[in-house]
Formats: sequence, C-alpha cells, structure tokens
Amino acid sequence: MRDESILTGVVLEDACLTVEQVAYVCAISPDKIQRYVDEGLLPSRTGALAEWRFSSRELWRVRHIHSLERDFDAVPELAALVADLLEELDTLRARLRRARLG
Repeated sequence: MRDESILTGVVLEDACLTVEQVAYVCAISPDKIQRYVDEGLLPSRTGALAEWRFSSRELWRVRHIHSLERDFDAVPELAALVADLLEELDTLRARLRRARLG
C-alpha cells in the first residue's frame, strides 16, 4: 500500500506568491501563466516575469482555468469565463449566507 500524504493549507488573501510558486502549485509552467496574462485572463503585470506577484484569488483563478482546460479540453478564454462564473457564484452564496445570519 502506497503512503500518499495530502497537503492542505490556507493561502491568505494578502500573500504575494511568485510566478514560480503559482506554477508549482498548479503543476504548470511559468510560461503558461505568462500566456494567461498576455491573453488578458489574469490582470496585467509589468516588469520582469520573476518580479510578478499573485494573490490567493489569482492562484484560485489559475488553478480553475488550468483544470477546466485540462479536464474539458476547453480553450483558455472559455475556461476563464467559467472561472468568472464560479467566482460570482461563490460571491453570491456568501452574500446569501450573510443575509440569512443577519
């Protein structure tokens, strides 16, 4: 029997992740992240690739875009649109929870 450990954790919103860290977590190349930025799927960045920093929200977005591309053979633009809709759904659910508690 293989011992497979599961790593879990929480990324803080104000944490700044490098492109290499985001690429590692998402199991993609930094070049793919650069393509996402160049294609407008992530906010624009200035400076060298090594200087780029990403929030946990952007990490979530990269993970979802990549998984949608991989799992459903979706083009990046469609995957980004679905990621937008998933994020909006999460936002609306959170607002609904707050309204029920308030």
